[in-house]
Amino acid sequence: MALDKRATRLGVLALVATMLFGLVGTRLWFIQTIEQEALQEEVEQIKRQTVPLLPERGRIFDADGRILADNERVLTVAIDWELIRPSDDRAEIFRRVSGWVGVPVEEMEERYRSGEFERLLPMPVAEDVDEPTAAAILERVEDLPGVQIIEQARRVYPYAPLASHVVGYMGRITAETKDEYLDRGYELIERVGKFGVELSMEDQLHGRPGRVVFEVDKSGRIVREVERIPAVNGNDIQLTIDLDQQQFAEQALETQLELRRTELAPNPVDSESNQRVDPTQGPEVPFKAPAGAVVIENHDNGHIVALASYPTFDNRWFESDLGDGRFEQLFPSVNPDGTPIDPDRSILVNRAIQGRYNLGSTFKPFTAYAALSTGLLDTGSTYDDTGTYRMESITDDLCQQVRCVFKNATCPRLGEPCVYGPVDVTLALAVSSDAFFYRIGELLMTRNDNRPVLQDQVRLFGFGADTGIDLPFEFDGTVPDRELKARYAQLGVITEDEGRDYYTGDNVQLAIGQGLLSASPLHLATGYAAIANRGTVYRPEIIRAVYEPGVPDAVEPGYADIARARFAEEPNVAGEVVRQVPMSSEIHTEIDDGLRRVVTGPGTFSDQYHSTTGEKLFRRYPPEAIPVAGKTGTAQGFENYPWNDSSAFAAYSKDPERPFTVAAYLEKSGYGASAAGPVVKCVFLQLSGITPADPVELSDPLDTTNLVPAPENRLDDTSCYEGEFAPSLDPLD
Repeated sequence: MALDKRATRLGVLALVATMLFGLVGTRLWFIQTIEQEALQEEVEQIKRQTVPLLPERGRIFDADGRILADNERVLTVAIDWELIRPSDDRAEIFRRVSGWVGVPVEEMEERYRSGEFERLLPMPVAEDVDEPTAAAILERVEDLPGVQIIEQARRVYPYAPLASHVVGYMGRITAETKDEYLDRGYELIERVGKFGVELSMEDQLHGRPGRVVFEVDKSGRIVREVERIPAVNGNDIQLTIDLDQQQFAEQALETQLELRRTELAPNPVDSESNQRVDPTQGPEVPFKAPAGAVVIENHDNGHIVALASYPTFDNRWFESDLGDGRFEQLFPSVNPDGTPIDPDRSILVNRAIQGRYNLGSTFKPFTAYAALSTGLLDTGSTYDDTGTYRMESITDDLCQQVRCVFKNATCPRLGEPCVYGPVDVTLALAVSSDAFFYRIGELLMTRNDNRPVLQDQVRLFGFGADTGIDLPFEFDGTVPDRELKARYAQLGVITEDEGRDYYTGDNVQLAIGQGLLSASPLHLATGYAAIANRGTVYRPEIIRAVYEPGVPDAVEPGYADIARARFAEEPNVAGEVVRQVPMSSEIHTEIDDGLRRVVTGPGTFSDQYHSTTGEKLFRRYPPEAIPVAGKTGTAQGFENYPWNDSSAFAAYSKDPERPFTVAAYLEKSGYGASAAGPVVKCVFLQLSGITPADPVELSDPLDTTNLVPAPENRLDDTSCYEGEFAPSLDPLD
């Protein structure tokens, strides 16, 4: 009986053992076949962790090798992740560290939970601590377990705020751009270019990240280094910008805007209503003169020598602590009462490439080219300017319904349109006869079956398209035609009735640079550069060279040793030709003579002597200075109020050894010869070596207690602005 029970028990045990072995075998089969790949991947992931090695960002130099953007060693306090995983330990360590670095415990906790930081590297809690604080922390390792001092890099701008709109600034990767940068191999803790060359040349400046692969145990502790691929630092960039000219252009622009704010525009009495054009204002209204831009271009290769925009800013603010509402104080988007900020005073806008301006009479040389190149006019063709132009294509009946009579600018004191008498292209440019160009606008349309002939011709000079400069957010510009008007009507910019078609009257306005034409100062400079060099349109170039990483510093502080640099790309010294505008010597001479006569005179006699629009401004221009040819322009502003008129002037050198083209645009500053013209004249005097320029110096440390976007930067000597503006019967255009 005992034997039977033992046998039974043995049988049960054998059955259980068989079942257990079966289950184990089944599980092993499942693991080895079904889950093998997933488990192997999990094991590998546990065993190995990859830590990125971030590259050092490339530097930015000016044309002479000045270091415009650099990387500065900063000390950062960081804490070992292992010692702050337990919440109680973390709270205590954060409390102790906070007293040394001035960072609230709550901010450290927010960093801990953000997920932005690599867990195999110490977590940074305070950047840019001073040397004494770092040394004191290192001496207290027993009280501050796991706390380390590590070195990091911070972007610095040694000559700020000079050329800040060009150089740009950096910022954090945002939620909106996170996926894009992750796809490009970036880490979320990196700072990236947000504006200017820092943004447009991000791919060159950033470099290529490396990595270190560690083997770690199941607790995440590093066991050994498996692989190391070094980072490749970013390339260094040299700009075409010459900081000597850039500084002078910025000073001349800012100084003139300030001077124009002290000047008054008339608030005339309307002859029909017998009231002032703005009854809410007195007899004179001060110019607002809020903003402007200057461009200096080498018209032999398209290299941009200076690109000034005002208001400006110090790009070092973007590497500073701008918490607690300080950013909004510096760069407000709304007024204290919640209303939108006045766009005239926007700071983070590069008006040289983003400005959207009517060009006024500075556009007339391109209208003249269209008339001459299409055969509408011959060189020497004349027109009798009686002060008004009556459109030929408008019947008397229709003239009662639409505007058909256009007038020249009013001659001061006479109170009537200026009368210039017989004028050809050269004289029409010199005295800025609107009637002459009104006629071209009409005839180019009516004699060509309403085809966009004028539009096609002016687009050859780059209007209506981006120029291709290596800077972000460039404005394309607009050349009005049927498509543009239809789009504007759809957007509500103009009425639906206005957008039904493109009319002859639209072309008349386009011919003098008004209407829906819009362009940037860079467009204007590029167009005049093409006239200067007899028809070659260059892509404006801001990048002079791209160098391999590590261009050494020069002996002189603030400079790189460009002579020891190695090219990463072959530089395009000769410039990039976009197109060759057909321009015979006869056509060029006709236009060039007119632009030269603007500056030198003489004007013309009709009812009295009419000086050219730039003659008085340049009357004291030294004979040894660079000889120039140019054109004034006054763009009518809101409600045609004189104080809303904007000022433009563009000119180019006639000296082949100094091939500079300069364009200036000053918003709401008055006549072209009164505001923009003096700025251009000053720039040429400085380029001639006659007007002295202040030496370019390394910046003082940024005063973070003085919340202004940029300090004042003005000329001490304003004598270069002076002209001979005696009382006259002529408009200054």
